[in-house]
Amino acid sequence: MRVPLSWLREYVDLPATETGRDVQTKLVAVGLEVETVEKLGEGLTGPLVVGQVLTIEELEGFKKPIRFCTVDVGDANGTGEPQEIVCGARNFAVGDKVVVVLPGAVLPGDFKIAARKTYGKKSHGMICSGDELGMGDDGSGGIIVLPPETEVGADAIELLQLVDEVLDIAVTPDRGYCLSLRGVARETATAYGLPLRDPALLDVPPPNSGGYAVKVSDPIGCGRFTARTVSGLDPEARSPIWLQRRLQKAGMRPVSLAVDITNYVMLELGQPLHAYDRATLQGPIGVRRATGGEEITTLDGVKRVLDTEDLVITDDRGPIGLAGVMGGANTEIARGVSDPETGEVRGTTDVVIEAAHFDALSIARTARRHKLSSEASRRFERGVDPQASSAAAQRTVDLLVLLAGGTAEPGVTEVVSPSAPRTLTIPASHPDKVAGVTYGRETVVRRLQQVGCDVYGQDELVVTVPSWRPDLTDPNDLAEEVIRLEGYENLPSTLPLPPAGRGLTERQRLHRRVGRALAGAGYAEALNYPFMGAAVLDQLGIEPGDARRRTVTLVNPLSDEEPDLRTTLIPGLLGALRRNDGRGTHDLALFETGQVFLPTGAEKPAVRLPVDRRPTDAEIAQLNAALPGQPRRAAVVLAGAREQAGWWGKGHPATWADAVEAGRVVAREAGVELIVRQDQLAPWHPGRCAALVVTVGGTEEVVGHAGELHPRVIKALGLPERTCAMEIDLDRVEAAADGPLRAPRISSFPVATQDVALIVDTAVPAAAVEAALRSGAGELLESLRLFDVFSGEQVGAGKKSLAYALRFRAADRTLTAEEASAARDAAVASAAEHTGAVLRG
Repeated sequence: MRVPLSWLREYVDLPATETGRDVQTKLVAVGLEVETVEKLGEGLTGPLVVGQVLTIEELEGFKKPIRFCTVDVGDANGTGEPQEIVCGARNFAVGDKVVVVLPGAVLPGDFKIAARKTYGKKSHGMICSGDELGMGDDGSGGIIVLPPETEVGADAIELLQLVDEVLDIAVTPDRGYCLSLRGVARETATAYGLPLRDPALLDVPPPNSGGYAVKVSDPIGCGRFTARTVSGLDPEARSPIWLQRRLQKAGMRPVSLAVDITNYVMLELGQPLHAYDRATLQGPIGVRRATGGEEITTLDGVKRVLDTEDLVITDDRGPIGLAGVMGGANTEIARGVSDPETGEVRGTTDVVIEAAHFDALSIARTARRHKLSSEASRRFERGVDPQASSAAAQRTVDLLVLLAGGTAEPGVTEVVSPSAPRTLTIPASHPDKVAGVTYGRETVVRRLQQVGCDVYGQDELVVTVPSWRPDLTDPNDLAEEVIRLEGYENLPSTLPLPPAGRGLTERQRLHRRVGRALAGAGYAEALNYPFMGAAVLDQLGIEPGDARRRTVTLVNPLSDEEPDLRTTLIPGLLGALRRNDGRGTHDLALFETGQVFLPTGAEKPAVRLPVDRRPTDAEIAQLNAALPGQPRRAAVVLAGAREQAGWWGKGHPATWADAVEAGRVVAREAGVELIVRQDQLAPWHPGRCAALVVTVGGTEEVVGHAGELHPRVIKALGLPERTCAMEIDLDRVEAAADGPLRAPRISSFPVATQDVALIVDTAVPAAAVEAALRSGAGELLESLRLFDVFSGEQVGAGKKSLAYALRFRAADRTLTAEEASAARDAAVASAAEHTGAVLRG
């Protein structure tokens, strides 16, 4: 909501020295979010005056139309002589009154005006458009043309109200009344402790039988409908400058007098209005729910198919407006148009004014259903004062009579559904308990009365909520009003004391260690949305029966292309890798830790939990039973160079081995030994895919996969060649750990290193050989590392040579050569027994 300070001063007598910044500080203190204070006309200096165009000469020979004009600016130029000005605009004629900036003036943006030669003529100033003066779009598409009665030579800065301050307020959903000058003025008056001149306090005639016929068929959707008629409007009447400028400052574009007045009153009182051309109405106005398949063309020219939940305004023909959202094109106010043959001006002369109160939920759903958010729907969604409709209609009638020469017809229609004021009971000490501050009964009563409540009682207060505050539905809402008006800054700051002995769980510590370890290994963390679609699973080559295709689908997804909760972290990471590669970063190593969502099919419908009490354990258990499995996983993706080449030596590209090592990094943080075996699983390359296995309770369990992606997947997703990935289940890795991770004990005795080279069949996995070596080597083995793989004629067809470095060490003594050799021989014997390995050489 944009609030011009000059307009705000009409309702609150602010001190003359108060600036927009001062008002912003006060409003922020009472809970309004004033985002910015815009200073209109900052840096603008005159002379900026009203001129009358005397002559126009069309200049030929240029790429665009250029006009050489003489303009009467009175005595503003010091000589009284006509001012010669070159101008390219075409929307003015001889005799029009325009805004002229003379040499020596400075326009917004530090644009200095001086006499200069252009297009073969000397231009002494400039004829201005609204954009050049910082006014915004006035709908003219060119030069500002002023009303004929404007005085030549008058100060245009004052005439156009170019210097002002505008407060831009972000109105939260519970403060719908602040989408009006009336609401903001009320808060300003409260903040300054000044009286409010309420613009809704008008003398309104009582309803009678002579008004325009209205029939409300849905009193729940429309609780109040006021109709007034004004006849004899001048179709040529234009909105006065002050009205246009207030609309522009508030962020709205002037359209026509009748429309501008309804917008002006909406901004002033917060009550959306609509004006119908009475000549186009056929029969009484009705309010009902739409019939399925009905159509309406709205004012934006779009034909819309209506839903049975849509609330519509009708006449005998059918729908003529979407209630509370937008009017229909068939009853639009017509601009005054002159008949070229007779010179008669034709346009709307009689209007019917609608000021109604519609159900907030119904309007919100209609606006979203048709993707049609309007100024009216924004206000109805947040709650409009139902008692203000009569005053808003009267204010509109008064302005139409004043500015368009109309006559207010005596008929007043008002259809009202019976309703009673909302009353709450609250202990006078309740705000004290909520805030931890002693306010006292007098302060509580005074603050609630400033909000607009009627308050009665002593220790137990009976509070009648004002009609413009539909958000006040609970004693805590009233307590919040007292606290915010007394000042949030006056609340004592008390830091909560955490219970002793509590901190991060072991699971949380593991997740943090994993993140730090992967970052230390050179991976950058990427945080992705937890959503995906079926299309990416197709691109990943995941088969129809795969468990990863069983997803949880969102009712209201952010994107129609990604309506499901993710079952794997890989798609999000690959998307991040593709974006970064497309922007010039080709050496990438990304990781993410997060939850995936795996429904079992046994989930039950969720229960609706109560809000007036703590849910029972049974209710919480029911809610948990409705949730899918949500294991936490870690994943990495790599592409490009894993290690850069330079003066220090050769680098190397990222390979499947780096992805496997990332899995080992994760497992080491949990103190788990990872077993790596060859496997096949989409989206990995069948010959470069490893299963990551851990032992849980004596049983081996696959907890993840790593390797190089399939070439078809790389092509489908537009990824760099040889892209690699790893994904591992952190919860299952944690389950394989033997309790909390403990620091290793390091022996102070020297290490004995023994190398062995074993020949095995090509089909024998290196992991199987490694496991056999470990089991045979015994407790003296400290570490085991594969450092060479060789195949060729020297080892025979169908064979390969695996070379391992074994490190032996004892905790209490220096090992002898005989002990190290015996341990090595035992390891080799175990490998021979379990894998058929033969010692090479």
